[in-house]
Amino acid sequence: MSAKFEIYKDKAGEFRFRLKAGNGEIIASSEGYASKQSCENGIASVKNNAAAAEIVDQT
Repeated sequence: MSAKFEIYKDKAGEFRFRLKAGNGEIIASSEGYASKQSCENGIASVKNNAAAAEIVDQT
């Protein structure tokens, strides 16, 4: 199984997404969005920007 994005509604009625690894573990989760389209735009942003994202070690 490969990684997947899941869109769901939280208790407040906002749309959120989570990214799950192939083993089912949640590896990222989003803020709440007022509309499903905004949530889908958030997923698209992660897909477009994650590969080139800088790693900042703050330990």
